Amino acid sequence: MAGVLVVDDQPDWRSTLRDLVRAIPELTVVGEAASGEQALEAVARLAPELVLMDVRMPGISGFEASRQLIESRPETVVLLISVDGRDADAVRASGAAAVIRKQELSAQALAEAWRAHRSR
Repeated sequence: MAGVLVVDDQPDWRSTLRDLVRAIPELTVVGEAASGEQALEAVARLAPELVLMDVRMPGISGFEASRQLIESRPETVVLLISVDGRDADAVRASGAAAVIRKQELSAQALAEAWRAHRSR
């Protein structure tokens, strides 16, 4: 079972992400964070295989936190979660595997993105 870190500055979205992860048998939530800074600390401590990270947060953005995370732990898959999933250049520069728009987020979309990128 793959461990997942949920990162979003909004508690309601963290709850939604936790529920989606729980609906996928091969994933389990190992922790959560409310900022990019907290995410980097949690990744160092928890070593999750997958990080679901909001793009827009106070402090370090999801793009920058993803870049730093991938630099230190390249085996970690980061899926960015965004209201606006159109910034392909920023996603590539961040090292994230993909971006999923919040409007299209579902357990199925999350499971498919994880399965497509888990062996990268």
